[in-house]
Amino acid sequence: MKNSGKVWLVGAGPGDITLLTLKALQCIQQADVIIYDRLVNPKILDGCSVNCTCINVGKSPGYHCVPQEEINALLIQHARTHRNIVRLKGGDPYVFGRGAEEVECLVEEGIAFEVVPGISSAIGGLACAGIPVTHRDLASGFHVVTGHTREGNQQQDWRQLAKLNGTLVIVMGIANLPFICEELLMGGKSPDTPAAIVMSATRENQRRLTCTLGTLLTKAQEANIVPPALIVVGDVVRLSDRLSFIPEVMERVYSESCS
Repeated sequence: MKNSGKVWLVGAGPGDITLLTLKALQCIQQADVIIYDRLVNPKILDGCSVNCTCINVGKSPGYHCVPQEEINALLIQHARTHRNIVRLKGGDPYVFGRGAEEVECLVEEGIAFEVVPGISSAIGGLACAGIPVTHRDLASGFHVVTGHTREGNQQQDWRQLAKLNGTLVIVMGIANLPFICEELLMGGKSPDTPAAIVMSATRENQRRLTCTLGTLLTKAQEANIVPPALIVVGDVVRLSDRLSFIPEVMERVYSESCS
């Protein structure tokens, strides 16, 4: 069957609509169909045409309203009946967004595609909370890992990750926070290591919790932290108050001294 359309895998950024790239906006404006995820700011969809069909395939923690196989099928189906299909994902399509899996499916079907990178929350989201992932005096590198692996796949080796230098950024890790904290400490990470959680990064309801690795779990429970949230462990957290540019009247901040 001849394919008439093209699929654009578009990164919507970490949440703030003004962080959308110009190319991403152009794709949205020209889209015939937009298949979007839960973490996409719904205001972004205001930029599409009145004739555009928008399909929500968002996933919540522990609940996938549309299985990945059905999302792949939707992309193929609409690529055969429409010209421009946008697969809109929070952050960047290739940073824990299953973008590569969807592209593999398109390649197998001979469907044209293009990837439009977006600002990853693992970097941009932390920046908006005053946390740089690198600093010449504090961290010469960073590691971004997921706290939630595919069912049946091996879990992260947290004890080995505890031995690495630099900043450790964990996405999708709130549900496993007790295990993650325990394993990092068992792996030799000092309980005094600065740590933070940034919830709803870059959005109007952004919340920032700063403490130490040893108190992170307790503080997160007290602050009622829920996904979406970023976990960051490393000395760069010490800069969060000094480098924060969002007034505290707009951002709820929970912190203890970690200097």
